[in-house]
Amino acid sequence: MKTDLSVQTREKSLDKPLDKPLDKVDKQLLALLQQDARLSITEMAEHVNLSPTPCARRIKQLEEQGVITGYHAHTNAQKLGYSLAIFIAVGMDKHTAERFEQFEQQIQSFEEVVSCSIVTGRSEDYLIKVVVRDMAHYEEFLLHRLNRIEGVSQVHTSFELREVFSRSVV
Repeated sequence: MKTDLSVQTREKSLDKPLDKPLDKVDKQLLALLQQDARLSITEMAEHVNLSPTPCARRIKQLEEQGVITGYHAHTNAQKLGYSLAIFIAVGMDKHTAERFEQFEQQIQSFEEVVSCSIVTGRSEDYLIKVVVRDMAHYEEFLLHRLNRIEGVSQVHTSFELREVFSRSVV
């Protein structure tokens, strides 16, 4: 059984509100998957007191509704050689849909960028989080890639001293 959705189907379902609120079993399944997405359908079914077929059906429905958007492994950036984590606030010269779309397309292509959000309440428009090997890597990223994106007019950098916690569980 295929449990991964096509990107096109997933994108369409992300914008639509849920037809009905999640029930207790759906919430339990989500909690289980967020704790350990490697659990088998049989193991999850046992935890929520369902047989495997209805359990699999519910998970597939959650995927189709865009509640579950994918499965991934959490990695340790330091063990992979990325010793610096940096938050960069980026200001744009123009506030047009085209300028923002262009920036968002380009920023997604940089492997060092682990998150990007449009923000409010400050003079910059975006807050991105970047992981790099060292200062030389950051300098190359900043001067030769980020600052060369058309429309980037302001950059403010803050280095992460220590991550207190991080969670992707909702």
